[in-house]
Amino acid sequence: MRAVVIDGKGAFRLEQRADPVAGPGLVTVRVHAAGLNAADLQQARGDYPAPPGWPADIPGLEIAGEVEQVGAGVTGVSVADRVMALVGGGGHAERIAVPADVLLPVPAGLSWQEAAGFPEAFSTAWDALVVQAGVRAGDRVLVTGAAGGVGTAMVQVAAASGAHVVASARRPELHGRLKELAPAGSTVEVVLPGQEGGLAPYDVVVELVGGEDCLRRVELLRTRGKVLVVGVQGGAVAPLRMFDLMLARAQLIGTTIRGRSPAEKALLAATVRTHVVPLLAEGELRVPVDAAFPLDRCSDAYARLAGPGKFGKVVMLPW
Repeated sequence: MRAVVIDGKGAFRLEQRADPVAGPGLVTVRVHAAGLNAADLQQARGDYPAPPGWPADIPGLEIAGEVEQVGAGVTGVSVADRVMALVGGGGHAERIAVPADVLLPVPAGLSWQEAAGFPEAFSTAWDALVVQAGVRAGDRVLVTGAAGGVGTAMVQVAAASGAHVVASARRPELHGRLKELAPAGSTVEVVLPGQEGGLAPYDVVVELVGGEDCLRRVELLRTRGKVLVVGVQGGAVAPLRMFDLMLARAQLIGTTIRGRSPAEKALLAATVRTHVVPLLAEGELRVPVDAAFPLDRCSDAYARLAGPGKFGKVVMLPW
């Protein structure tokens, strides 16, 4: 099979690799589309290695495709099932072996591109907002970097939970598209980063950008509010005025999924399968796709991922 490989200099190239085999508890999936994520770029820089058991040099954290082989001990999965999954790596290839307990069904009518952009973004959003922050109807939620793949998922999950959502995005030309993500009966307010304070206080601030000033948003919190640190592409080190945190009796929560144990990932997949996939199937959640590239243009795909002005997900196709 063909696979995207990270070379020793942090660049991407195509190589031939052996097809995976469905061992016990695993299935092999023929990949029809795969999502790109900031973690792929971080892995190429050497900052975010793949967890044990996953390819060290093949990026890709989310896939969508058809089951080709079913390993021993796997139940409830059949050859030709349409599936999607959040994986530990290796997704940017024509085939991948995946633990059966992390598979999610692809709803009827959903395109492969949309399916490939769902698992990482919406698993992250649901886990951070609902499971960890306990977002509730009536909460005010600020989402920074809201136009990206995880950002558009955060906006929708917060709105679907009944929260009042403020989406922060640097490019005014994307503001209208962010407002259109609001489910029926709700609204999404959209601001430039410098305007976030005008709509404070917030119960939850979702930090998807990072950078030196990101933790200043603690001062925008309501008493007992929470800051969720989910993305740090803009910089992974930031000072914190701890007295602001103390005065607000606030919580600072950092989260990532990739390094969790297999049991934790299986539990999260079960939660997403039960609570989030039905919302996708009913059309209450959408997966905006910014651009799609074939595998042989992988460098262009990663350049688009790293560049400005995206709305939603960048995906790769194996043809």
